[in-house]
Amino acid sequence: MATIIDGKAIAQTIRNEIADEVRSLSQTYNKVPGLAVVIVGTRKDSQSYVSMKRKACAEVGIRSIDLDLPEQSSEAEVIAKVHELNENPDVHGILVQLPLPKHINEEKILSEINIEKDVDGFHPLNIGKLAMKGREPLFQPCTPKGCLELLTRSGIRIKGKRAVVVGRSNIVGLPVSLLLLKADATVTIVHSHTHDSESIIREADIVIAAAGQAKMIKGDWIKPGAAVIDVGTNAVDDPTRKSGYRLVGDVDYEEASKVAGWLTPVPGGVGPMTVAMLLRNTLDGAKRKIAQ
Repeated sequence: MATIIDGKAIAQTIRNEIADEVRSLSQTYNKVPGLAVVIVGTRKDSQSYVSMKRKACAEVGIRSIDLDLPEQSSEAEVIAKVHELNENPDVHGILVQLPLPKHINEEKILSEINIEKDVDGFHPLNIGKLAMKGREPLFQPCTPKGCLELLTRSGIRIKGKRAVVVGRSNIVGLPVSLLLLKADATVTIVHSHTHDSESIIREADIVIAAAGQAKMIKGDWIKPGAAVIDVGTNAVDDPTRKSGYRLVGDVDYEEASKVAGWLTPVPGGVGPMTVAMLLRNTLDGAKRKIAQ
């Protein structure tokens, strides 16, 4: 049976560490880290993410600044707000909640964020440095960073291991493969045009599943003893639930738990880590600025 990696507990440990550091910053410099979240429009999922981030900030003593812009805001208006936040010395991290409304160019907005405040780690310069040997980005993207943190804090060796990343999105698949490469794993990316993904996944010591396909990865696709990090959150119909649905990962949890050495649950695995890494990045950005 797999050891279940408790993302909630690991994230809580990290949040406690962050709260201690925020306290000592506040005592030494009389300043606390500030995180600004920009949300355009009223998407339900975005709203719930943002309120979760707000609560997490409050818990560790990070000041949270929220900017709710109407759905019909123009690109120029959003950029103007980002520029204001760039100039604000009390803001150490800026997060633009994605996806943005269709009429706004995401790439344009993200590249306007001051790289020193890019706590999401998606500025082209940060991603570029992530991709280069011997360079370090100022910030690593939160979900990929959380995946590696789960592996290392669970005592799973990455160096020299075969890692397979399922999915190649800009938000998870691509950056997590770059982070694994930096940690000296041998990395293969499996995507929708890959032939015989099953046999590639079967050779992996470490599997990062980020394809967005419910229960796509079956138990017999997993090498016995492998570490499996499931980034997927897919809603499937469940009439027994009040909401009418439940969340499942990209991995068939019941089957995989009989074969894998380590496995993250959904929910309660990667999700809480993403928010913890956002807080960590905000703290790091603040430490760079405040201690100058």
